[in-house]
Amino acid sequence: MSKTSPAVHVLIAAAGSGERMTSFDVPKQYIPLCGKAILRHTVEKFISIDAIQSINILINPEHKNHYSEALIGIKDVRTIKGSKTRKNSIYNGLKEILKVKNDDIILIHDAARPLIAREDIKKAIEAAVENGASSVAHKVNDTLYSNQESNTVDRTHLWAIQTPQVFRYDIIKKAHEELANDDSFTDDRGMVEAIGHKVTLVEGSQENIKITTENDLKMAEKLLDKGKTITATGFDVHAFEDGSSVRLGGIDIPHDKSLKGHSDADIVLHAITDAILGCINEGDIGTHFPPTDPQWKDCDSAVFLNAAIEKLKNKNGFVDFIDVTIMAEEPKIGPHREAMQNRISDITNVDAGNISIKATTTEGLGFTGRKEGIACQCAVTITRY
Repeated sequence: MSKTSPAVHVLIAAAGSGERMTSFDVPKQYIPLCGKAILRHTVEKFISIDAIQSINILINPEHKNHYSEALIGIKDVRTIKGSKTRKNSIYNGLKEILKVKNDDIILIHDAARPLIAREDIKKAIEAAVENGASSVAHKVNDTLYSNQESNTVDRTHLWAIQTPQVFRYDIIKKAHEELANDDSFTDDRGMVEAIGHKVTLVEGSQENIKITTENDLKMAEKLLDKGKTITATGFDVHAFEDGSSVRLGGIDIPHDKSLKGHSDADIVLHAITDAILGCINEGDIGTHFPPTDPQWKDCDSAVFLNAAIEKLKNKNGFVDFIDVTIMAEEPKIGPHREAMQNRISDITNVDAGNISIKATTTEGLGFTGRKEGIACQCAVTITRY
């Protein structure tokens, strides 16, 4: 999409109670799926797409604690109060989106569809930009039989409608305003077609199932279990020079020296970046940000780490755990461990509880033992789907 493309605002419908999932004591969007809440899986599919301006999650205020726990560490998402019905929740969301314009794009998605593919999201956005309205769907392949008519239904032109459904803001807002008192619709696509606007169908994956029953949950677990766990390491070292602070893990630690380097010399972020790049076989930090390039002089190393995270997400990968070991005689790391964890969490959207920061000395041996510099080793574990 070009720089002049309209902004995209996401509405994720997550205010329901999931009454058919009777074996769980939380609403279905907060049920664990392969170690993470269903809602978290869903949100993570959208946070790395450049075209998206805002992510808005429609929730039941009574579920606030479940929501906070499910999305811990995820930044830049906003909650909007939902309603008792999905239709009214979406209308609430349309009225509450910030800084929205008539020609902006609204993407509506079910929280209970965590297996949506990023490529299908992007295709649906492109179709809505071009035609004003689109919906992900897939062709019906099964033979269909009608009990009522006692015959087989011709499936030639039948599609199973999914989400996301994507619309220009003025179109979807008009549909909800004109049909505010009509509760016969089961999705937004039907409402938009009812006011006379054609909705383009974008063929997506049949794996984009809606988790409604416990059997659906088991199916989603099997589909997600295709994920491959990979671990790689990163290592970096920088010498001391005269200064007043050391940049480690994205924060400045007061010290009588600084670390010498072309960028900000943050060996922790450099080691994490290299480990992530190693997980996806994308070379090292110097490959993408060579120290010979003047544009990276004094650059915040968060830029490098963000780029590595973006490359990982583009390959359907997610960071599961970060383990950092800093080797230094000084400064003391312990008092700053929590601040480093929180800053790395801010950059990576990884829960701070899954970021380990350890420190050790080298017992006076080697260049770190002689207080000539600091070294850092990092191991990162990811899952690629």
